[in-house]
Amino acid sequence: MVDGRALRFRLFGINNQNFIMRDEETGSWWQQVTGEAIHGPLKGRRLRPVFHDEISFAVFRRERPMGRVLRPDPEFAHEYADWNWEKQMKKTRTVRPKGKDDPLEPRAVIVGVRIGEAARAYPFPLLRRQSPIVDRLGGEPLLLVVGDDKKSIRVFESTLDGRALTFARRVGVRPLRLFDAETGSEWDFSGTAVSGPLAGRRLEKVRALKEYWFDWKTYNPGTGVYVAGARAGR
Repeated sequence: MVDGRALRFRLFGINNQNFIMRDEETGSWWQQVTGEAIHGPLKGRRLRPVFHDEISFAVFRRERPMGRVLRPDPEFAHEYADWNWEKQMKKTRTVRPKGKDDPLEPRAVIVGVRIGEAARAYPFPLLRRQSPIVDRLGGEPLLLVVGDDKKSIRVFESTLDGRALTFARRVGVRPLRLFDAETGSEWDFSGTAVSGPLAGRRLEKVRALKEYWFDWKTYNPGTGVYVAGARAGR
């Protein structure tokens, strides 16, 4: 929706290995990763991002048992990506080769977070080993958590009523349970306190993008990279 007008989009091309959408109403071209019109009558305008979760179907089904599912369309089954698409893509060259000082391989999978002008990439293998990660970005305390399936990821503001909370994971407990050091309340993967003084309260979710390092740094050139064991940033 731009200026009260609903636009309809279709795949139009590729730019920096990130797809371009074209709206049917004005013919403007839009970059997928940024939502910005890069050519045409609406050049410079941006679509408003909508929050989304990147989680496994098992997590979705557990949290939203009455949730609706978009089923594959048999008519277009031949156009869908193969089950091992990600494995195939790792062998594909990127538009930008690894630089001399580049800390990650171009197709390393990261979780990118941007708050204001501050951006940081969290290598996904590191997240899986170290979860939860407590960090600070753009002045905001953050909590990054990987689910029991080792695939799903969520990022939260780790504050309630202006008070920063420090989280750790209950070892050997499934489903995943976190606890905060300040009140001892227990929290689940949805960011909801399930027991303790804060029972029923929810942490605010933060937008995060799970994608390739080369693409993230292309559109976030000033990004930092989280390092294991690092002190919380700014």
